[in-house]
Order: sequence, then C-alpha cells, then structure tokens
Amino acid sequence: MGMDTDGLRLFVLAADMLNITAAGRELGLAPAVASARLAKLEKQIGADLLHRSTRKVSLSIEGAEFLPFAREILAQEEAARAALGHGTEHVSGTIRFAASSTFAQIYIAPILPDFLERYPQIDLELKFSDTQINLIEGGFDLALRNFAVEDSSLKARKLANDVRILCASPAYLKRFGTPQTPEDLHEHQLLAFMGGKPRKLIADNGKRACTFPPPDAKYRVTCDDGASMRIATQAGTGISMNALWSVHEEIKDGTLQRVLPDYTVKDQSAIWLIYPKSNVLTSKVRVFIDYLVEKIDKPPIWER
Repeated sequence: MGMDTDGLRLFVLAADMLNITAAGRELGLAPAVASARLAKLEKQIGADLLHRSTRKVSLSIEGAEFLPFAREILAQEEAARAALGHGTEHVSGTIRFAASSTFAQIYIAPILPDFLERYPQIDLELKFSDTQINLIEGGFDLALRNFAVEDSSLKARKLANDVRILCASPAYLKRFGTPQTPEDLHEHQLLAFMGGKPRKLIADNGKRACTFPPPDAKYRVTCDDGASMRIATQAGTGISMNALWSVHEEIKDGTLQRVLPDYTVKDQSAIWLIYPKSNVLTSKVRVFIDYLVEKIDKPPIWER
C-alpha cells in the first residue's frame, strides 16, 4: 500500500505546531477531517504517532522516530514533481541562502524583487558575508561560494567562472610606479584578503608563475570584505587581487588599472551554487537555482 502523502503532510505540520486543529487549518481541513486523516495514517503505520490530550498534543516515541522519514518522503515527492516541472507555480516556503556579501551587493540584491514577484509564496532568509560559513552546521538550503569546492559532503552546480586579477588605482601607480615583474611587488603597498591562501598566477601558458601575496611580502592592509578592499584600492591604498566580477566596471572606466596583466589565476576556483548532499533538492531551492542561472549565467555580464 502506498503511503498517504496528504496524511504525512498533516502529521509533519502537526508535529511542528503541536496542534492538530491548527495544522489541519493550514491545509484547509476541518478539525474532524484532520483528526480522521491522522487516525487513518496511524492505522496504516501501525503505531500512535501523536499523544493527544485535552490540553496539548505531543509526539510519541514512534512519532519522533518516524518524523524524519515522513519529511524525507515529502521532500522526495516535491523534488520529483519539480524535476518534471510540476507544481512550481505554487512553490512556497523559506529559503536559507548564504553568499559572499560583495557578490550579493552587485548581482543578487538587485534581482530579488523580480524573484519575489515570480514566487509570491517564497520567503528568503539571507546571510551575506565574505567570511566563509559552514553550510551544514548553519542549516542553509543553498550557498554561493567562489572557490574550488573540495568538501565531499556538498553537491555543487557551477554558476560562472571566477577570474582573478591584480589591480591598483592610476594615482597609486603614478606615485609608486607600475610593477613590471612579480618581484617588483615586494616594493609596493599590498592589500590582501584576511585568511586567504596565496593564489598562483601564471603567464605564457605556465612558463612564468608567481603567487599573490608573494612569499615573505609584507602587506599593509588585510580585510575580510571584498567590496571594502576594492574601494580602498580605488582610493589609492595599494595593489590588491580582486575578482573580475567585482572590478570589471572600474577597469572599464579607468578608476582601476590591471597590474601585471599577463598574469592570471589558474586554479579550480569558480562561482558555485552548493548544497548539502544529504538535502533533497526541493522545488523552492530548485526554482531559486534556476533563477540565479537565468539571471547570471550565459555568459555573465563581467565576461561580455
């Protein structure tokens, strides 16, 4: 006998709310109908899932053990419907999304109104920080990351390339001179991302290579916010490494200039949308991923 998913949905809601009548109301069911549907599910399972009293409702031991399986069955059904393109017009729920604050300011915050209009029953809980967050421990549905994804507990969908370049303001270069070789960087004021690992830059298909920050180089400024580092670089503080998506407009308008333009970062870094492997890709997350791909991919604006 197949599992009654409507009954499961009612059970999960009742377990969360500890109120059968309120859970039934959420699903448009009269109190008597909700009670009857739960009783039918319990008969099918062969166990009392909820303890009812005149004062309160509580989970039974069997109910607590069954609850995660009920959630998984519902999530699998939702994922299957989403994969077939069904049900997305009524997608609802809250998406917990983490991303780099610098990227979010430029590319995500401005496109939120259209998404919310398209999916009026979805709410967003956004954690924007350039400091990396543990996706699983933080309980996030989805995160945007700009680095090489090495964690085997995560699934990833590449959103775009992540080209890194060295740059400085024209005023800084006029005052301190323009580096001609990587070794010249030791004579300059450098800005670096706090806690970041040195990145390898290559030129001539790998025949020339260096790292930024250079070994043993002293940097005058470290910070943990990419937007602030870009602004400080524009103001003439020194030379920094920035993502092309962060500085492409400034390079175009001349307020920043590339330094050692023959050198580019070559590693597996990209802009990824990642989520825990243990999570079923629910329809609410799927439509948000599709939306971000639609707005940012093919090719992204900074590569046009």
